[in-house]
Amino acid sequence: DTPSPLLRLQEKRKQVEEMQNVLNVKQQEFREKMEVISCRWRDLHTKKAQLKTYMEKSERIIKENEEMQIQALKEASKEREKKIPVERELLKAKELLEDLKNKHQKLHNSVQKYAIFNKYLEDVVKISRFSDIQEVIWRYETLLSVRNELLQSQQRHTEMTEQAKVLLDQYVEEKEAEILQYQDELVQLQQRFDKAQSDVLYWETRWADTQNMAAKKTQELGTIKLAILNLFQ
Repeated sequence: DTPSPLLRLQEKRKQVEEMQNVLNVKQQEFREKMEVISCRWRDLHTKKAQLKTYMEKSERIIKENEEMQIQALKEASKEREKKIPVERELLKAKELLEDLKNKHQKLHNSVQKYAIFNKYLEDVVKISRFSDIQEVIWRYETLLSVRNELLQSQQRHTEMTEQAKVLLDQYVEEKEAEILQYQDELVQLQQRFDKAQSDVLYWETRWADTQNMAAKKTQELGTIKLAILNLFQ
């Protein structure tokens, strides 16, 4: 009832072949998954380059918008300079404004407490290239609007960059975990393969001993047969 060494050897060899097939399949799966990871890495680098191009394009557009706004301010300043002769002619109608002095007096008290700011703006006009206070205010509002747009654009770019970095870190962590898992599986399979090879070597040695024993027994049997034949003769 006990299997012969040859059958056990054949069974062990069959197990080794099966394990080798499993190892080959695992290695093929590992190579395929590594290829997928490489493709995803290439896609990620492509998206990173696209994001960089988009950011450079956005910065260029912001710079162009700022230049256009500065040009618009220059043109507006030129238009106001052209209106100066008209304003001089309007000064001749100053007598018509005498009836507004009463209303002006009523507003004078309200304006008095803001005089310090008006004085500051007048000093700014004197030491700058602006022609009047209103132009200073327009310039301030324009710069404030541009600054807010730049801050919003910068915040959007920062959020996109941080989001892309978070996604990249998550992806790298996932793939590193998968690689470690595959490496552990390969180590286990290699250990099983080494053990199977050791078993094969053991059973091949047993098989060689069995063959030697069988040859020895065959030789003894031949000797016995020859002795019997001699005795018979």
